Amino acid sequence: MPNHIQAQPARCVIEGVPQVHFYEGGKRCPEDIILPSVLRALLEHAGESDYGCRHCMARTPDCKITCTYAYLVGITGAGSFLSWKEGWHGDNGAIFYMSDDPAAPDRRAFEAIGYAYESVEKEPDRDNEAEFRRRIVESVRDRKTPVIGYGVIGPPEPSIIAGYDEGGDVLVGWSFFQGIPDFNAGVEFEPSGYFRKRDWFKDTHNLLIIGGKQPKPPLGDTYRDALKWALKVTRTPMVKWYKDRHNGLAAYTAWANHLLRDEEWPAGDEAVLRQHHNVHNDAVGVVAEARWYGSQFLIQASDPDHLHYNMAEELLRAAACYAGEHELMWKVWDLAGGNGNPEAYRKLADPEVRRQMVPIILQSRDKCAEAAEHIERALAK
Repeated sequence: MPNHIQAQPARCVIEGVPQVHFYEGGKRCPEDIILPSVLRALLEHAGESDYGCRHCMARTPDCKITCTYAYLVGITGAGSFLSWKEGWHGDNGAIFYMSDDPAAPDRRAFEAIGYAYESVEKEPDRDNEAEFRRRIVESVRDRKTPVIGYGVIGPPEPSIIAGYDEGGDVLVGWSFFQGIPDFNAGVEFEPSGYFRKRDWFKDTHNLLIIGGKQPKPPLGDTYRDALKWALKVTRTPMVKWYKDRHNGLAAYTAWANHLLRDEEWPAGDEAVLRQHHNVHNDAVGVVAEARWYGSQFLIQASDPDHLHYNMAEELLRAAACYAGEHELMWKVWDLAGGNGNPEAYRKLADPEVRRQMVPIILQSRDKCAEAAEHIERALAK
């Protein structure tokens, strides 16, 4: 074989990429918003963990919070996000529904952290699996850089492709959904915990190929642009790019109205109760986590090293509104017997319980609207 021709190794895996997953307890605070968590893990693996500040506050003293994650929650717009499609849809928490530009969270995040990237899409008129394989191999083998795959295991959410095996027939990495029985049929695992996924192309919607470092905008410009984006995300009432969805402030109202539809909470139908409760509970979790990290992002932005000092008061008031929303969501959980109560779906069969939740959700909406007003006033300074 000529020296310039190199055979592709059957296996190439980048070891040591930090795991990403839904909250499982422990001292690390929840990182359930998938794109910011995936990017945080990749930055950590690259030795970059100094985005944002170094003094984010956890809700409890024994819970570790990473400032980079809070920074990415704010930059992407996830800190201000809420979506609700008419009916009971399990994908309401997907942040690519925050605007009519589904790629906006990806683009905003990569620009802020100073990396180029390229999206490789499936082509409807031809099978381009070979191209997907080639791009994964080039990134992992030649540049020692993981790839972000939307899907791979479970819904079209970001996963980390850290390598391949058997010549590319098997992908190796981390997915938020790799341990969930509804999504991991046939999935195997490496000793490190990485998933091993065969027949992966059919479940992979697109790839984000991470490029080289590029100049970042001045941090003050990044924060100011993120604040403007937060206003748009909050105040856009409907997103239409994929099946109309109530968005931002309007999503709170739609969520509350669904809780008042007694006919949709049949006490004797456990399957329906569980499914509707899961959608409701996901919304509670989105607001609780997104607004807490959103509050920390606003505190980061209020630092006079980044933005004009006279913006700080309004940004801190907005942060207090977001933190207040977080606390309100714990009240909603408490009405169903506490966060994580396995019998919570039965509680929601009681119309009185749901009617007690509605004013709390609307109070949270009003706090979100107030936060937007403070952000708008800060931007005017």
